[in-house]
Amino acid sequence: MNRRTMPVTAALAVTAALLLTGCGSGGDGDSKDDDKIVGADQGPEKPKKSTGPSPTDEEPDGVDLSLPKDMKLVFDWETPKAKNEASAMSDAANYVRAIYHGVDKRTAKNAAVSTYATGEGLHYAKVQIDSRVDDGWTATGTRRHYQADTRSTANGTSVEVAFCADSSKFYGKDVKTGKVQKTKPSVADFDHFRIIMVKYPTGKERWQASKVFVEEKAEQCQ
Repeated sequence: MNRRTMPVTAALAVTAALLLTGCGSGGDGDSKDDDKIVGADQGPEKPKKSTGPSPTDEEPDGVDLSLPKDMKLVFDWETPKAKNEASAMSDAANYVRAIYHGVDKRTAKNAAVSTYATGEGLHYAKVQIDSRVDDGWTATGTRRHYQADTRSTANGTSVEVAFCADSSKFYGKDVKTGKVQKTKPSVADFDHFRIIMVKYPTGKERWQASKVFVEEKAEQCQ
């Protein structure tokens, strides 16, 4: 296993979607009526109860997002001034944490994933987790997320969160042997993500990932 963000088949499908819909987002946080966000029409989904153990490290939503000490996710970005975009960005980070929490716990059936994902975002998370579980791999090291931009729909219920990910110090680790697979740094370590976050229809400031677009070997992230 290498340290790429998704299996090749999933990567091709998502990258194709990215090419069809186009890339790029405004960094000013302004809503645009004539600049529609792909996937913004996909509604949120009620989180399912966890099939695993009870939460130990609780987030504001009461969801366990804990990671092992050797797995670090760094979010090196500035918080937007707009409240909805700031909340959406925060939960986009929680979505990423939920995926790797699932990888560590060896299951996609947990409250962390269902809390911060819906629709295609939920499917993406399950593919990421299940592929690593099936292959007997987890992750170790530090993965850095940076150069984040946001833009929202006019009604403020959907926000696109775009960012870069540097996995040059994030490696695959065999669960049984503990052996770490290190590779030489290259452009393949850099990915550009666009995650469409939709607002959960409750009184809580909670957002869920409804779609995920990934550009692999992203030179703009180097």
